[in-house]
Amino acid sequence: MGSSMPRPTQVTLTLDRGLQILRAFHADRVPLTNGELASRTGLSRSSVSRFTSTLIHEGYIRRVAGGPQFELTMGVFAIGQSYLATSLVTQLAQPLMQRLADRLDVSVALAVPDQLEMLYIAYQCGARISTLQLGVGSLLPMGTTAIGRAWLGGLSESMRERYIARLLAAAGPQAEALRAGIETAKEDLRSNGVCLSAGEYQRNAYGIALPIRLQRAQTLMALSCGAVEPKLDIDAARNRIVPALRQAAVELESLLCEVEFKAP
Repeated sequence: MGSSMPRPTQVTLTLDRGLQILRAFHADRVPLTNGELASRTGLSRSSVSRFTSTLIHEGYIRRVAGGPQFELTMGVFAIGQSYLATSLVTQLAQPLMQRLADRLDVSVALAVPDQLEMLYIAYQCGARISTLQLGVGSLLPMGTTAIGRAWLGGLSESMRERYIARLLAAAGPQAEALRAGIETAKEDLRSNGVCLSAGEYQRNAYGIALPIRLQRAQTLMALSCGAVEPKLDIDAARNRIVPALRQAAVELESLLCEVEFKAP
């Protein structure tokens, strides 16, 4: 007797492709058409069209002003919030991060790698901060953000080189600029314990970050402070933020030292 129920492998494939569509938005957070999504994901335009219709219906994306482009909705971040509610790491980290965000009037993020991007597993924001529409579950580029470069800087030399090779291969014509930024961050991290990115992910936005490690699980993460400032004095921001960020990293590593963590 036949059955119309989808097989588990079909369900997994459908979910994977739906996630591919959502991931395509995260790197630069600009509206995308079905054709651009097809180019980024490698899926056919007809498949992409079916998935975008479903994702609109489920509330994860929406059309931009009724045109051909799509953008993410806050429904995507509800997934991150569900993780936030159950993760001991984020539950323990949030109060410390919020205090730092309020003290410095910045956003504070804790992230782990997800392929060639950084996944925010905790995020807190100062009350007056002007920043991107980010939150738990956000994905940022690994190679052009301070939080990504800090994570790279915490890797062993061999592992870092493997990641950098993948990043450069994906960067195309921007490969040399990307390599230069990563190398500068590596030297900054070696000399000063932090690295910085300014205006590379978004105009007028900056981030200052450093790697942290959960000792029990030997899990490498990165912690960052950032903001959007139209008249940015990066030296002043660095002098103001770095001592507090370093102290917060020490406290966070101590707080999380016995926590078992599995990346989402």
